[in-house]
Amino acid sequence: MVGDPGNEPHGELSTPIWTALGTRQAHLGDADVLARRYQPDVAPFAAVADELPAAFEALHGLMRPGEVAAVLSREPVAVPPILRSTTLGAVHQMVADAHLEQAGFDADFLDLGDDDVDEMIALTQLTQPGPFVRRTHVMGRYIGIRDNGKLIAMAGERMRVPGYTEVSAVCVDPAWRGKGLAALLINVVRTDIERRGEIPFLHVFGGNHSAIALYERLGFRLSRIFMLNQITRADSTDATTGRPLHGN
Repeated sequence: MVGDPGNEPHGELSTPIWTALGTRQAHLGDADVLARRYQPDVAPFAAVADELPAAFEALHGLMRPGEVAAVLSREPVAVPPILRSTTLGAVHQMVADAHLEQAGFDADFLDLGDDDVDEMIALTQLTQPGPFVRRTHVMGRYIGIRDNGKLIAMAGERMRVPGYTEVSAVCVDPAWRGKGLAALLINVVRTDIERRGEIPFLHVFGGNHSAIALYERLGFRLSRIFMLNQITRADSTDATTGRPLHGN
């Protein structure tokens, strides 16, 4: 939803999806005056200008039957009958206010791109760090770690708001957890962001206490809490045709 950030700390992040799609990532989305969404093969995220029926009707017009849209709000949304909404839970937005290095497993990382998409999707399906589809990697730089040719860990950049870039898709193969790989990759991604003069931020489900603890150790602090709402069109033959949303 579009709101007045007022004097909120990091007010630019009060509507990250709406702002990203109206500025730095407009080329990756489809837009109406009252609604914006990423192209479905990039990300499921969408935003509306306000909670009035006309805005949700505009979002409906940007969606095809069977597609899933993920909308952040401060409260669960009430949608008109042409849409269905399911609240998936509370999402914590965290912003890096300190750069705290953390020693980790000594490993080389590599940049990931088009040729790695199938493996990236397989790793995110295994670990469920958040929605990741075939063109998510075009949102920013993604890096990974391989062992004997197999992709075992990755992280990257997702939403881009003026002055900020989101750290996302932090995931490690379960067989390789506990070795500091996530911390290593997060620090590489955030260092790149900070070198550009931007502030790193991220989103994580409030119930994922282990991930939140890691992010806090790396200098991320809670900025605000959203609700994550899964939106589908009511005329879909199956409201779960789009792969259900998951996340950190």
